[in-house]
Amino acid sequence: MRQVRSIWNGAISFGLVSIPIKLVNATESHSVSFRQIHTEDGGRIRYRKVCELEDREVAQAEIGKAYEDADGTMIPITDEDLAQLPIPTAKTIEIVAFVPADRIDPLQMDAAYYLSANGVPAAKPYTLLREALKRSQKVAIAKYALRGRERLGMLRVVDDVIAMHGLLWPDEIRVPEGVAPDTNVTVRDKELDLADALMDTLGEVDLADLHDDYREAVEEMITAKASGEHPATSPSPAPGAKVLDLMAALEKSVREAKESRGEEPDAKESDGTETGAKAEVRRISPRATPKQTPGKKSTSTATKKTTTAKKSQSQRQSESPASASAPASAKKSTRTTKKTTATKSTTTAKKSPAKKATPRKRTA
Repeated sequence: MRQVRSIWNGAISFGLVSIPIKLVNATESHSVSFRQIHTEDGGRIRYRKVCELEDREVAQAEIGKAYEDADGTMIPITDEDLAQLPIPTAKTIEIVAFVPADRIDPLQMDAAYYLSANGVPAAKPYTLLREALKRSQKVAIAKYALRGRERLGMLRVVDDVIAMHGLLWPDEIRVPEGVAPDTNVTVRDKELDLADALMDTLGEVDLADLHDDYREAVEEMITAKASGEHPATSPSPAPGAKVLDLMAALEKSVREAKESRGEEPDAKESDGTETGAKAEVRRISPRATPKQTPGKKSTSTATKKTTTAKKSQSQRQSESPASASAPASAKKSTRTTKKTTATKSTTTAKKSPAKKATPRKRTA
């Protein structure tokens, strides 16, 4: 492990065994930091520590701690005052119990630290505690004081190092009242099966492969602006459609997850016919050719009759040009003979180009 500045020196109290250690931060932030500027001219905005009584800026070496009483009185507190508190955890990480790791609520997890053996004499007891934790498959619960307050901690083994997680006190965890849905919802077994299928499809992931996409995008944007280029912009995401059916949404999620992993979706998932989905896809069989009914034979006969009637009507018109009512009377007689059949045959004759009546010939 590369040398990192320790933030606390003390010892682990393991019964009558004392292990000198140094406390080192186990995590670090990679977030991009920004400065505050004056938007009109780009000047830096700085915060200066000013003494209210002398109205002047003071250096860090001149700054101490104090407790403000209810009436506004400041009671100075020094590091020596805190170091001399009559509690054993002022300079000691005191182990109070060993419990299974699943007894610790993740909500209690706080900052993480590495405990480094401080000096050669600390190597043997340090290794003893580490191997005892490994073999017991338990974690140690300890109390320690840091930054002006007593804290709760959990010791566990990470590789060959003892790590300590700061824990919140149980009374610092809020009760989740009014957070859960206040409506009665019934979840069907088929919905749970699809949720399980989605979880299995997504599978596991190596956390080491995950990285901060947002930070990388910010760094690329800063690089582009520094070189005078226009930073790349991502297209606006399409508004998400309103989920109307939970089963359909789960089926689509499973299908897309499999496709993203290069897997072939099941037949039920690809055509969307899984039981429970509102949208169903049905195959439409080709239309059968309609059978001819006996009525169509009479239609053909009526068509011939209508054509014959129109021909005789044309001959009469050529003989008597002044007679304008002859076509109408011929049509009336045709409809009188078979009204229903003639109507159908007339419609059929109009649709078929071959059945059109011969145009009338006007005589001079």
